[in-house]
Amino acid sequence: MQFDCAPNVRQMQERLLAFFDEYIYPSESRYLEEIRTNRQAGNPWVPTRAIEESKPLARKAGLWNLFLPRSPRAAESLSNLEYAPMCEIMGRVPWSPEVFNCSAPDTGNMETLERYASEAQKDK
Repeated sequence: MQFDCAPNVRQMQERLLAFFDEYIYPSESRYLEEIRTNRQAGNPWVPTRAIEESKPLARKAGLWNLFLPRSPRAAESLSNLEYAPMCEIMGRVPWSPEVFNCSAPDTGNMETLERYASEAQKDK
């Protein structure tokens, strides 16, 4: 996709691409091996270490909850238009949105909580 975007959004795209180069792409074969092993063991839904170990790194890099607009729980508070190129990047590796806490069905649930939950509920 080609979008003109603000400099801070372009910088975030660059950070996301760098994260892919450093963590996501190198973990692809590990992820597939973990999935294969889990399926053979009869546990296809066991969370993979490739994803779980990458989540704190994504959060630390400020690449967490990118889908949440205007929220203290989202580092950048992107609009849908600004978020679209991030989705294009995350779509390059099917399991990567989960690393950034941007995968369905969690995103819809979090958007509902962000709008209607109490602050105590949001903190959970």
